[in-house]
Amino acid sequence: MVDLKLVIASNIIKLRTDAGMTQSELGAKLNYSDKSISKWERAESLPDANVLKQMGEIFGVSMDYLFNTHDDWTPDPEPEAFEKSKVNHKAVEAVALCGVATFALFLFILFWIILDKLVWIVFFAALPVAILTHLVLNSVWNKGKRNILIVGAFIFSLLLLIYVALIRINPWQIFLLMLPTAAILFFVSKIRKKRQ
Repeated sequence: MVDLKLVIASNIIKLRTDAGMTQSELGAKLNYSDKSISKWERAESLPDANVLKQMGEIFGVSMDYLFNTHDDWTPDPEPEAFEKSKVNHKAVEAVALCGVATFALFLFILFWIILDKLVWIVFFAALPVAILTHLVLNSVWNKGKRNILIVGAFIFSLLLLIYVALIRINPWQIFLLMLPTAAILFFVSKIRKKRQ
């Protein structure tokens, strides 16, 4: 059985391109947006009967012509999906994290040259920045999957930074804050599951 959406989509594309019209131009003649024309041409939806009648008048064909097969056609991939597939998210994240590490190394070398000291805390300060970068990119590209774990790692990295900054007084007790933090993150993860 022939899919009516594909047949009509094929005919709209052929008639529009043969007439030298853009999707926007056809949309303007029909009082529809170019996005609507694009959906019809991708066979995602069908125009209503009045619109098909108007198209027949614009292109000088009968409605019967619009409902019958005249050539083979398959819909183009959705432009947004095509654009998304061009970006390698893991590579972008790797570049961002390497950028954070490079900046930390730059500061380490700068302090080494200017102050003639090895300021190792720079790397401990870069850790929460790297984890925060990962959190933001994970939220954007992975819809926040595993964000609870990343937030936990971020809090731990902040506590580690504070510990290293105050190591002379050995404030190991600061890591006790991870116990209530872990409990809070656990219960937050349960709240989110109930909503879904």
